[in-house]
Amino acid sequence: MTPKSPSTRTSVDVAIIGTGFAGLGMAARLSQRGDRDFVVVERAAELGGVWRDNTYPGAACDIRSDLYSFSFAPNPDWSRSYGAQPEILAYLQSVAERFELAPHLRFGHDVQQATWDDAARRWLITTSQGEFTARVLVSGHGPLVEPVWPAIDGLDDFAGPRFHSAQWRHDVDLAGKRVAVIGTGASAIQLVPEVQKVAGHLTVFQRSAPWIIPRHDVPTSAARRQRFARRPWMQRLARRWQFWRAEVNFLGFAVRPIGATVEKQSLGMLKKQVADPALRAKLTPDYRIGCKRILISNAYYPALAQPNASVETSPIVRVEKEAIVTADGTRHEVDVIIGSTGFNATEPPIARVIRGRDGRSLAEAWSPHAEALRGTTVAGFPNLFLVIGPNTVLAHNSMVHIIEAQLDYILQAMDAAGTGTVEATPAAQQRWTDSLQRAFAGSVWTTGGCTSYYNDRAGRNTALWPHGADTFARSVRRFDRSEYVLG
Repeated sequence: MTPKSPSTRTSVDVAIIGTGFAGLGMAARLSQRGDRDFVVVERAAELGGVWRDNTYPGAACDIRSDLYSFSFAPNPDWSRSYGAQPEILAYLQSVAERFELAPHLRFGHDVQQATWDDAARRWLITTSQGEFTARVLVSGHGPLVEPVWPAIDGLDDFAGPRFHSAQWRHDVDLAGKRVAVIGTGASAIQLVPEVQKVAGHLTVFQRSAPWIIPRHDVPTSAARRQRFARRPWMQRLARRWQFWRAEVNFLGFAVRPIGATVEKQSLGMLKKQVADPALRAKLTPDYRIGCKRILISNAYYPALAQPNASVETSPIVRVEKEAIVTADGTRHEVDVIIGSTGFNATEPPIARVIRGRDGRSLAEAWSPHAEALRGTTVAGFPNLFLVIGPNTVLAHNSMVHIIEAQLDYILQAMDAAGTGTVEATPAAQQRWTDSLQRAFAGSVWTTGGCTSYYNDRAGRNTALWPHGADTFARSVRRFDRSEYVLG
């Protein structure tokens, strides 16, 4: 594909940012209905979003494969109950091929500015390889894009390799090395067992212990794959079954006795897999299950129980050239530091470069809190649609379900606007935001006794959807003109 000249300005009806599930899903839905006047801009050299970037050992989905695909693009060939990173990336590539999206993809196009021109009633999008104008702008940017490191004194002075799990250094050989993993989130749960197998010694620096439940992951039989390929209705039925099982699991967040039962099951697994009482005490969470993301693994606890692994709970106070020093005065000599410290989920980088009618950026409009009507539209930003916007992240079910629901809602809004504009009213956006915060009041995410990436700097939960996945789908099933100004 030949890059366009930086002086070139291309006019399209719809511009889409990102080639993960959100961006490709939007492009596929447009293609499905015969709308071909769109472009998808992507800063990287290939598609895939988080499933392109996160290539750390053990990277896999924690949602079952039956659910982790588009309903309009089923994949009967998942090899396991839970898809691994290479297989999910291959699926996204197959979606692009199935819907003939290649002519619309623009790789190496980093969005530097997207500004609404009120006079022209169009978006002007400036990228690193050219400019586009579009009537509609759809951001499939997502919240898990910008890796973050904690503010630790001396971190940049470390002499050895240091990298984040989302920016894995495959050129660094960990065999026999003293490896430090900072953080115990979803990526750590997956990579720690793999690193432990090869490291000379592995030290996990833990701020808080995660709640972990078993991962029932088995190979998918050839017979099952054949049945799904020959009888798609059987795969749809399996998908619905898994969806409603996940929805029932949501009761563990909403109903305290059910959550307490799941806690007992998790602690039972911990006791069974970790014999050392001192280590078991370190790995026992001190907050209610569900307050943070619940993780699934059969291998994490056994890996930490091995002789070449240790868990450090004393806070890190500084990093030296060849060591990490903790608050108890211990100097941990290490050769490699791996950050499993998450992302800036509540302050997405794309918000800094999108500017609405009054010239304000999304980041400015979202100070102090990110807000979007039905997680999709923002007052003051005409013809802008966010996929996986504020308060749309699920804690228990497939994000692909949320994405598909939003895509259908966006298409309804575009149809309502015709060739004109559609913009959320401030009053409707405020009502929506207030209803969400009422739902959080008294919930496990507010009273569970933890800190999490769901909350912004001011302590408000601006990432999570506080209800079931089906409830969100119903909330965006019908486009309500009364919540919008159409122009």
